[in-house]
Amino acid sequence: MLRIATANVNGIRATHRRGFDDWLATRDCDVVALQEVRAQADKLPERAFGGYHVALETGDIPGRNGVAVLTRQQPAAVRSWSGSALLGGPDAGPDDLQQVPAPDHVGRARELRPFASQGRYLEVDLAGEPVTIASLYLPKGGLPAELQRPERMREAPDGGARYNRKMSFMAGFSRYLTRTRRAAASAGREFLLMGDFNIAHTRQDLAAWRRNQKNDGFLPEEREWFGSQLSTRTLIDVVRHLHPEADGPYSWWSWLGQSFANDTGWRLDYHLATPRLARAAVHTTVDRDHRGVRLSDHSPVVVDYDLG
Repeated sequence: MLRIATANVNGIRATHRRGFDDWLATRDCDVVALQEVRAQADKLPERAFGGYHVALETGDIPGRNGVAVLTRQQPAAVRSWSGSALLGGPDAGPDDLQQVPAPDHVGRARELRPFASQGRYLEVDLAGEPVTIASLYLPKGGLPAELQRPERMREAPDGGARYNRKMSFMAGFSRYLTRTRRAAASAGREFLLMGDFNIAHTRQDLAAWRRNQKNDGFLPEEREWFGSQLSTRTLIDVVRHLHPEADGPYSWWSWLGQSFANDTGWRLDYHLATPRLARAAVHTTVDRDHRGVRLSDHSPVVVDYDLG
C-alpha cells in the first residue's frame, strides 16, 4: 500500500505552528506533495519536513509560492522548471539542504517561461515504485476585464491581467502535461499530478456553486480547461473516481465566517493519475483538521494506492 497526500500548507512556518510536524509524524504517508511553502531555504523551520527526504523548489519570490515532494527514500530523479532544486535527507535543517541540478527533460512550453523561476512545479521519480510524482501550484488568477466590478471586488481592478496570466499558464501547461506524462510512460512509469489547481471543476466541487458562476476558480473556461486534461486514457481525477456521486469532499474553506463549520468549501486540491494508478486507489480522506486544529486554509487530501 502506498499512502500519498497533497497539501497546500499556505506557509510552512505558519503550518508548523499549528502542528504540521505532528501530522507528518503520525499520518504515515509514503509521499507528500506540498504547495505554497512560502519560505526561502534559510527561513525554513528546523526539521521542516520531518523524517522525509525532501525535494524543494522555493522559487525566487520571497514569501510566495514554493513546491516540494517528500518521500521515504531519496528520489531516483528530480526535475524542475528552473533547472535546479534543493535536496535534503530526513530531519534536514535549513543548512543541510543541497542545491542540485534538476533539468527538465521535456522542455517548457513558451507560455510557462515567465513562471519558470517562481516555484510552481516540481516532479520526482520514486526510487521504490515505478511512479513519477508531480507537485503543482497553479496561479489563482482573477476575473476577465468585462466581469470586474470594483464594488464587488476585494482587490483593485486590474483590467484582466491576473485572469490573462492564469489562462496563459493553463494553455502552456496543458501541452507540457501531455509531454511529461508521455515521457513517464516511455520510461515505464505511472504518473501522478497533485496540487492546488485553484479551480473547482464541477458543481459537485463547490458548495455554493450558484453564486460563484462568475467568480474566478469556477469560470466556465477554467472548468472546461480542467475537464480537457481528463480522460479514461490519459489522467483520471482519483477522488472523483472513488466518490462519483458525492458533493466534495472539499479541501479549501475561507478563514472568514462559518465556511469551515458549515462545510461551505471548494475542492481545489487534486490527485490526477494515469489510469492504471487511478484504478489502484482504494481509499481517500480529506484531513479537515489535525487534533482539532486547521493546518491551513486548505486540508491535506490523502489517497491510499494498492499497487499489489
